[in-house]
This record gives sequence, structure tokens and C-alpha cells, in this order.
Amino acid sequence: MTAASGQACGSAPANAAGGPLHDVRVLDLSRILAAPFTGQILADLGAEVIKVEKPGVGDEGRLMGPPFQPRPDGSRGDSALYLSANRGKRSITVNIASAEGQALIRKLALQSDVLIENYKVGDLARYGLDHAALCAINPALIYCSITGFGQTGPARHRPGYDAIFQGMSGVMSVTGPADGQPGAGPVKIGPSLADINAGLFAAVAICAALRERERTGLGRHVDIALLDSMLAATTHYAQSYLTSGEPPIRRGNEGNGGMPSGMYTAGDGKPFMITAGNDKQFAKLCEALGIPALATDPRFAQNAGRAENRGPLRALLEAQFQTRSRPEWLAILDACDVPVGPVNDYAEAFAEPQVAERAMQFALPHPHNPAMPMVGSPIKFGRDPASMRPPPLVGQHSAEILHELGLTDKEIARLQASGVV
Repeated sequence: MTAASGQACGSAPANAAGGPLHDVRVLDLSRILAAPFTGQILADLGAEVIKVEKPGVGDEGRLMGPPFQPRPDGSRGDSALYLSANRGKRSITVNIASAEGQALIRKLALQSDVLIENYKVGDLARYGLDHAALCAINPALIYCSITGFGQTGPARHRPGYDAIFQGMSGVMSVTGPADGQPGAGPVKIGPSLADINAGLFAAVAICAALRERERTGLGRHVDIALLDSMLAATTHYAQSYLTSGEPPIRRGNEGNGGMPSGMYTAGDGKPFMITAGNDKQFAKLCEALGIPALATDPRFAQNAGRAENRGPLRALLEAQFQTRSRPEWLAILDACDVPVGPVNDYAEAFAEPQVAERAMQFALPHPHNPAMPMVGSPIKFGRDPASMRPPPLVGQHSAEILHELGLTDKEIARLQASGVV
């Protein structure tokens, strides 16, 4: 339901087939990853999401590869990064540097519930498309800004990318081999988790603002920073420092639950992870390994002792794990209710029966691939799933969206010829 009129504008929302946000319209002015990921989450939840891109080139995230989705003629299509964060959307190209382009954005904002942008602080004010300007014409608009450092603070104008925030947040200081081990030192987490965490926090905030608007009729300016998001996502690590005054240390592949918790290698050379989260699970582990007396050893009987004597304990467990293959240990430990799982690559991860059952891989028909594989949403509802659109081509829906704004074919042709759309 649009903020300005109280009813859906133009044709039915793109994802009207279902989903809890099926009556919400989102105007997505974002690029690259963090903010587009927010728009994709909202689309997965049923919202109609209109993605605004630069004429000719589109979202620069389309070029951030390899890998790329090949076109039918074998030429290079969009990057995997772009495809990962833009399904469920329609694309319109608009030159926001032009007066007519700015007017089109204002029309779209008047008929939208949410606007998402990730321009540098102050950039959109140059075009009259900042929070103050757009909320003046649509006070019910929820305007979400996602930037590296947020809208306030001495660093607010600085650019930044995921790796910068992984370093600044402290997460790299607790990731990687422990001091004294081969390769010791801070390590970046592989995926762009600062972007992903910011996208998740933004989606939560937008849903909360939509709920509040039902009571007040007013929107919000949601201010999300990648640095804040990465720091907040370290939760117990950050709180550990605040509680003790001591920065946490790196422990390599050891987990953060009970002891033992970490990666071990089976006799066939294949790694797996285990966690004995409490004394009862540790006793089950010892039984499964054929060394039940270890559970009553004064050094290891309680979790605190196992943490203090982690070195000797690990050596004993490693020796036992060498006696069987990984499939054997996975079956034995699972049967004993000891938390265990293989260390998979992505081919192995998507081949897991549990992952398949949960539809974490599915296919969408795309102009460049009739069955484009996509990563599924982890949000599952018991009924009425939202319909899905594939990630759009640049400006794929420009004419369609402009028609919904009331423009004629002649007017659309003129805007296209002049480079406005």
C-alpha cells in the first residue's frame, strides 16, 4: 500500500502473488551489494521493488566479476555479484543528474513506501533527492540510507568497502590462526559480510518503520553504516571486550561454544567440525571415540578444565580421529547426538540433502538462462510465498514503469532519445 495514496499505484505490485510485504512499494536507488541486498530481501518478502539505474551502464555491480553469466551469444553478461542481490526487482534507467530525471524520481517517490539509497553522504542533496527534500513531499516515506560510516561522525564523508570495515571493526583481529601457529595473523573473512550485515540490519529497520507508520502515518530516515553493522555483528566478541577490558584473541578454527570445539581431520584426510557444547556431550564424544575414561579425567571432566587444557585434549582427540574416515565419524557422532558437520566447499554444501530440502538453491527463467540458479532465501513462511522475478537487465522495465506513471509512448520515446531514461 503506497504511502501517498493508500492504495497500490498503477498495475498490481510485481510480487502480488504472496508474501507479507505484497502491498509495499520500494524505490531502490542503490548499487553494488549492501543496499541492493536490502532491496532483494524486501522483494523476497513480497514487496514490489523498482531498481533505478544509470542509463547505458546500469548498476556498476553488474561489472564486478568474474564470474559472469554469459549471454546466449557467448558474450559477457552480468556478474555473479549483481545476480546475488537483485532478484525480484524491476529495472528502470534514469539520469538523476538531469532535471527531468529528478522529476521522475520524485514522482516515483510520491508513490512509494520505502526508498533505499547508498550514495555518499550529501550526494543526493545536489539533485534535490535527499531525505529532507523527498520526505517534504511524501512525509510517509521511509528513506533508508546505507553508507560506509553513516550520516554522522567525522568519517561520514569517507568512501569505504567491505574489507576496510572488516579491518576497522576488529573482526579480522579475531579471525585466522592463533599467535604462534603457522600463518598466524589477522585474516579477512571471505564473503563481504560487512555489506551483508548492513543489508540485513537495514531490512529489519525498514520493516520496523513500516509497522510504526501504521500507527503514526509518518516515515523515518533509517541510517545504516557498514562499520556499525560489522562491529555489531561480532556480538559476543565485542561484548567480551567491553566486559573484560581485554581484546579477544584469535583461535583459528576453534569454535566459541563448549570445549572441544574445532576442526579435526579424519583418517582419510578430510576435515570436519565438532562442538561438545556441555559436559554431557563431551561424555558422549568420549564414548563414541572409545575412550570413555577421558570424560572423568580431572583435567577434562568440566568445560573450564577442557578450555585450560585444550592442547593436551586436542592431541588425544586428533589421534583417535585418525582411526576412521570422515563419513564413518559423521555417522557415529551424529548417532550419539554430538554436534558434527563436514567442512564443505560450495559444491558439497549445495549437494547436502538438508540444503536441497530447504530449497537453498532454486532456478529462475532469465533472458540469458532459462534456468538461472539462484541462492534461496533463508526466510521460510508456511504459506503464500512471494512470486519471484529474475535479476533484471539494465532498464528492462523502463517503459512499463513509465507507463504506470502515466506517460505516453511519445513522451517515453522523447525521454529515451534525450538520454533521461
